[in-house]
Amino acid sequence: MVELKTNQSIDAMYEAGQVVGQALTAVRKAADVGVSLLELDEVAREVLRDAGATSPFLGYRPSFAPVPFPAVICASVNDAIVHGIPTGYRLRDGDLVSIDCGAELGGWAGDSAISFTVGSARPADVRLIETAERALAAGIEAAVVGNRIGDIAHAIGSVCRAAGYGVPDGFGGHGIGRKMHEDPSVPNEGRPGRGMPLRHGLVLAIEPMLIAGGQDGYHAAPDGWTLCTNDGSRAAHAEHTVAITQAGPRILTAR
Repeated sequence: MVELKTNQSIDAMYEAGQVVGQALTAVRKAADVGVSLLELDEVAREVLRDAGATSPFLGYRPSFAPVPFPAVICASVNDAIVHGIPTGYRLRDGDLVSIDCGAELGGWAGDSAISFTVGSARPADVRLIETAERALAAGIEAAVVGNRIGDIAHAIGSVCRAAGYGVPDGFGGHGIGRKMHEDPSVPNEGRPGRGMPLRHGLVLAIEPMLIAGGQDGYHAAPDGWTLCTNDGSRAAHAEHTVAITQAGPRILTAR
C-alpha cells in the first residue's frame, strides 16, 4: 500500500534526512587511506547517537539475507555495487567507495548514499561518480506531480545508458516513510508515461546504481549481502530521499 505523507510528516522526514546527511558528510570526511570500513561505520554510529536517531540498517534482514545486517552503513568498495558489509578492510589509494546510510528519528526514516574516491582518483572513476550524480539529478527533476514512476526510471536510465554504463537489473529505489522500504518500487530504467502517477505527499528514495563496464550482471558475494559486478569493473551509487510536492521535488537528505 502506498501512503501519501502530510506536509507535517514531510517536515518530520526532513529532520530524519538531515541526520543521514550529517552521517554521510562525517563518513566522507573521515575516509582516508588506511582507515578501515569498521571505523567509518563507527563514525556514522556516533552521528546517529548524538542526534538521538536509530539505524534502519542495523539488524535488517530481508528474505534474501543469510544474517541480519550488522552495521549502520553499507560500505561498498570498487567492484561492490551496494549492500557492502563494513569489515576491517583498510582503504587504499585510488579506492572507489559507496556509502549508503539511513536514520530513523521521531518514527520517520531517511535514506541516502554517496560515492567518492580515496586518495588519487582515477579519471574513469570521477566520470562514473559524476554520471551517477547526474542520473540522480535527472530522476529528481522528473519527480513532479503529474508525472509517473516510469518518467523517473526513464530519466535515470537515459543518463546511465548514454554514458555507456550498466544498470543492475532488478535494483532501484523505493517508497520510504515510517519504514525504510515501502511501496512503490522505483526502477532505474523504464518507459516514460508508465507506472503509478506521482502525487503530492509521495516520498521516494531515488537511487541510481551504475556499472562502469557497461554490463548489467552482478552476483552476491560469499557474505550473502554484498552485490558485486560480474565483470569486475567498478560501480557507483547515489541516492536521496525526495518528497513530491505541488511546489516541486523536495530533497529531504540534502547535505
